[in-house]
Amino acid sequence: MSIEETLPAEIWRSRRLIGKLAKNDIKTRFAGSYLGIIWAFVQPVVTVCIYWLVFGHGLKSGQSLGVPFLVYLVCGIVPWFYCQEVMSAGTATLLEYSYLVKKVVFNIRVLPVVKILSALFVHLFFVLVALVIAALHGYFPSIYLIQLPYYYFAMLVLLIGLVYATSSIVVFFRDMSQIVNIALQFGVWSVPIMFDVRSFQHIAWLFKINPMYYIVTGYRDAIYGRQWFFSRGPATLYFWAWAIGMYLLGNAVFRRLKPHFADVL
Repeated sequence: MSIEETLPAEIWRSRRLIGKLAKNDIKTRFAGSYLGIIWAFVQPVVTVCIYWLVFGHGLKSGQSLGVPFLVYLVCGIVPWFYCQEVMSAGTATLLEYSYLVKKVVFNIRVLPVVKILSALFVHLFFVLVALVIAALHGYFPSIYLIQLPYYYFAMLVLLIGLVYATSSIVVFFRDMSQIVNIALQFGVWSVPIMFDVRSFQHIAWLFKINPMYYIVTGYRDAIYGRQWFFSRGPATLYFWAWAIGMYLLGNAVFRRLKPHFADVL
């Protein structure tokens, strides 16, 4: 049976272990600091405030959006924060848990999922914040909100493939962590988070190439945009081609390199 068929089953069977590791990951990440887990929320909040002041008030980027800039910004940046956290922490998963990788009896294929789950706790909090901010501006939850889990699942499939690939490669090529960080710095500007893509009419297609464009736009549609995902047929097909392709590629890379992890680490 192929890895693509067995991976979800293995994750399900190891769900309790993954849950325990994810909770421990959150605790140890901020161990020794006075504010503890609060730091997981401070940086995103500060980032949003800076973008809001600079782009919303300084550069007046929200004048043509049709919605308050803060609503547009928060609903778009929440999924990006999750992507950024998963990619940064997930890439270093095998290095961080090298003591488990060296254990023959431990199923290391579930390790990348630990970072994905630990990041989910903070993500859910900021989704709630986005809903509250939207409601305060008159955009109350509607029937379209039920597609939010769909967009999260779509993002999850894409990120699983990416993390399995990068976490495998970084064991042999440590510079991969720096490459991922640079890609994330570039990525935040390659999706319309702080600006309206319609302002770049002639090159708008460049932004839409990034599969996270589909996710960011989808979160906005679910929270205030009032549009169903199936009405975006070509974009949906394009995204899933990317997501499934990355899922298969990431798992293939992990399977190919897995026998050598313990030797290198």
